[in-house]
Amino acid sequence: MNQEWLNQLPFENVNKVTPVSGGDVNQAYHLVADQKSYFLLVQPNQDKNFYAGEIAGLQEFSKNKINAPKVISNGEINHDAYLIISYIEKGNTNQRALGKLVAKMHQVINPAKKFGFEINSKGRDITFDNQWTDSWAELFVEKRLDALKDKIINQNLFDATDAQQYLLVRKVILEKLSKHSSQPSLLHGDLWGGNYLFDNNDDPILIDPAVFYGDREFDLGVTTVFGGYNQDFYDSYNEAYPIDDGYNERVHFYRLYYLMLHLLKFGNIYYDSVVREMKIILD
Repeated sequence: MNQEWLNQLPFENVNKVTPVSGGDVNQAYHLVADQKSYFLLVQPNQDKNFYAGEIAGLQEFSKNKINAPKVISNGEINHDAYLIISYIEKGNTNQRALGKLVAKMHQVINPAKKFGFEINSKGRDITFDNQWTDSWAELFVEKRLDALKDKIINQNLFDATDAQQYLLVRKVILEKLSKHSSQPSLLHGDLWGGNYLFDNNDDPILIDPAVFYGDREFDLGVTTVFGGYNQDFYDSYNEAYPIDDGYNERVHFYRLYYLMLHLLKFGNIYYDSVVREMKIILD
């Protein structure tokens, strides 16, 4: 990050830039400019529209009063996309408050009763079609799971036996979802344990969203894959927005999705976990 690049940011003075952990997608920095703190994300060799989905998601959160960083600026410098958002001073963990916040988010139902979002979910490895649909099964199975399966096969991460197993799993998922009443809830879309934090008032903040409207069990399933959520979170969520009967069976559909996504992104280290989830769904 050189000074010539920094001088093109929309500030009078950039006082300090410190690299921080920003996940596996972006270069991330704590930026101090005009004596105020910001969070700077940079994606080399991309135009400014790389961040269009994240910006739309953060704006959707803001519109619905869901705690999340605020968008400050977005642009492109020397063929690098950047996004500047508010910087969150970290406080103490409060999992019960986090459960209430996620329940509040999921209680936001798309007034048009459609599943999807105004912009596609764009990642480094795969882009998901979020075109509005009346059917959760269509959005989740056809536009997400099937797209993942195709990519995984193209990367030679599934063999013919795995592909056949997937078709059996797909049939079970469609059958179970046909008996479940899904509501198009506002979803974070990537709610693993690294995508929340607590501010200096100990209030939970949701970060790095991949927002769309879908069945709330999608988000809940993702929370179970890598940990980061304790029983206080789930108890608080369930008190605010009781989980539907059959969730313990359907949660594996969304665990499978998330593990397939990681298989695509990181390779065979996730293969056994994907196979295990498929087996659970078929048992």
